[in-house]
Amino acid sequence: MLTKTPKVLISDKLSPAAVQIFRDRGIEVDFKPGLKPAELREIIAAYDGLAVRSATKVTRELMEAAPKLKVVGRAGIGVDNVDVTSATARGVVVMNTPFGNAITTAEHAIAMMFALARQIPEASGSTKAGKWEKNRFMGVELFGKTLGLIGCGNIGSIVADRAVGLKMKVVAFDPFLSEKRAVELGVEKVELHDLLHRADFVTLHTPLTEQTKNILSRENIARMKSGARLINCARGGLVDEAALYDALTSGHLAGAALDVFETEPATDSPLFALENVVCTPHLGAATAEAQENVALQVADQMADFLLTGAVSNAINMPSVTAEEAPRLKPYMELVRLLGGMAGQLTAAQDGAIKAIRVEYEGAAAELNRRPLTAAALAGVLGPLMGAVNMVNAPVLAKQRGIEVAETTVERSGEYQTLVRLTVTTDRYEKSIAGTLLAENKPRLVEIKGIAVEADFAAHMLYVTNQDKPGFIGRFGMALAEAGINIATFHLGRSEPGGDAICLVGLDGPMPDSVLAGVRKLPLVMQATALAF
Repeated sequence: MLTKTPKVLISDKLSPAAVQIFRDRGIEVDFKPGLKPAELREIIAAYDGLAVRSATKVTRELMEAAPKLKVVGRAGIGVDNVDVTSATARGVVVMNTPFGNAITTAEHAIAMMFALARQIPEASGSTKAGKWEKNRFMGVELFGKTLGLIGCGNIGSIVADRAVGLKMKVVAFDPFLSEKRAVELGVEKVELHDLLHRADFVTLHTPLTEQTKNILSRENIARMKSGARLINCARGGLVDEAALYDALTSGHLAGAALDVFETEPATDSPLFALENVVCTPHLGAATAEAQENVALQVADQMADFLLTGAVSNAINMPSVTAEEAPRLKPYMELVRLLGGMAGQLTAAQDGAIKAIRVEYEGAAAELNRRPLTAAALAGVLGPLMGAVNMVNAPVLAKQRGIEVAETTVERSGEYQTLVRLTVTTDRYEKSIAGTLLAENKPRLVEIKGIAVEADFAAHMLYVTNQDKPGFIGRFGMALAEAGINIATFHLGRSEPGGDAICLVGLDGPMPDSVLAGVRKLPLVMQATALAF
């Protein structure tokens, strides 16, 4: 992916094995945990990748100081400390490691549930203080109780499995949980209000988003079953902490176990004074196994991306496996060229882009198409908007109201594999199609429905003209008199005497003065210099 040795900065504490992974794969790496924000901004410009945990704050200001930055890897599941919106706008891939600490976090939630049910922390403190208060610490069994999961994804499903093993009845609220998956897990899919009404224990396993912030609001906490207990090992901000305090002190809730808080580090909270609250300092992922797993995983993911273009567990772009990357590479180049040509031709016309459609035919229809479509969008929008890549192109298209469509035709036509890109503006609809020769060489085969067999070149001249005698002679003479050498020359026409296309490969850039002269030639309707 890069022509030089990539350089990565690790700015938080990661396993030495992660550092070694980068080095073993030929990536230059600097391990500098504990940098102050100003110190990090001073040096970040030299790096292609940044690996962090939770201490480093990857802000918009930091990314503005990092023109080379291509990827941010978060060793852990959450990306609260990364400004994903700004990263996407700048075309920076943001990765996390959602599976490396899943078991550890799920086990912590189960441990917190046991601790809460049997009042273990308070009982331990009392016993160590020389007391023997058996009657004070009356617990409850988990057997036969109803556990309510808010979020049943990777971690939530592991908690569900463990809870089913404890002979608990599990109900789950998750808009993305299918009925089939619920049956596989042995849980009942319910709406949130039903879960709150029925659950003896409620545990949260959802990311913090605009939709989930304060999902347990004062109103929803009031809907919880009287005497229920709450566990949150997911994210601070999911629970209204003031409302939780009131519910615990009023007796509406029997207890709460919290590993995360709205403000962290949480060094002072009214909840700390309550005997029916168990607290830990964000320990969900704090096991030796999990720390090692996420560190190794993020190093491998970042190395794969920087060296091969493979994308795993990205927050802001489609995934491309290491196995897919070599197969997709020539197609990525094809759609980049098709998109770049379409964008440059559109840039020469009036009218805003309304829609972009990418059609995959034959072998192309069997590929992982999401990254290809993103790359095609980047090709189209780049000439019009500047710094665009496959990370931010889909967002930019959406922001500008451009309708993006993707279609497939599994049967093969004239070509074994074909990609057709169609751009619709206020004034016209224009399509460009290409294929691969020998499975790896991009070739243009159609422009605006006219067959034109042409290789792409770094510099090209695109001309549309009326198909009448004398054009080619005058056109060739104009280039010769200007000292422009023609590398390749390709023609196509809709019908005899109709619209025609001339596509010329050049040895170098087309001078503006010569281009202006070509546009003045008789029969010429459009002339555009292209660069790839």
